[in-house]
Amino acid sequence: MQYRTLGKTGWKVSEIGFGAWGIGGQWGPVEKTTALDAVQAALDCGVNFFDTADSYGIPPGSSEEFIGEALKGIRQNVFIATKVGNFGRRTGHPLPYTDASHVELCCDSSLFRLKTDRIDLYQSHIGNGNNVEVFLEAFETLISKGKIRAYAVSTNSLEVVRSYNQNGNCAAVQLEYSLLFREAEAELLNYCGENNIGTIIRGPLAKGVLTGKFDSNT
Repeated sequence: MQYRTLGKTGWKVSEIGFGAWGIGGQWGPVEKTTALDAVQAALDCGVNFFDTADSYGIPPGSSEEFIGEALKGIRQNVFIATKVGNFGRRTGHPLPYTDASHVELCCDSSLFRLKTDRIDLYQSHIGNGNNVEVFLEAFETLISKGKIRAYAVSTNSLEVVRSYNQNGNCAAVQLEYSLLFREAEAELLNYCGENNIGTIIRGPLAKGVLTGKFDSNT
């Protein structure tokens, strides 16, 4: 495994991270043992960056629970990233996120499910730019309390990234990018490079299309 520095964090993270959406069961049933084995296989390959979200899984939060259990005992050797903003949205009951306390409440819940006392990278899961000031206030407070180490946003919008980086403290951006989806090359990747903002690529295999496992009969 090769490692790179994640933006202004200074962390040496594996070039390939573990995206934990799938182990929550939203793409089909996943047994707990299978989820834990998948995380262990990633660790065996040198992966040290694990990305999840409070909304991932059936029920929501189960992905975080699996990650927390799988990494228990080696927490100091890995980086955990999770997201806030979509808990309850799939079932039609999202929080309004109109006050920083909503974000802080979700953070405490994620810490509990992840079985840790701090989240390395806490990301806004709302990529449309709504309530940015609320998230920024909460993120700065959570950093001061030692509950998170850095914050980021999941979006492909340059303007949203700029709004989260208005104080120069946005550590990373999680963006969709692959051989089939390259719009980030126009402006967003350049902005991140110029501002030392790490990039976390989601959908690098286009949800399986680029694995070579699909054909005209699939």
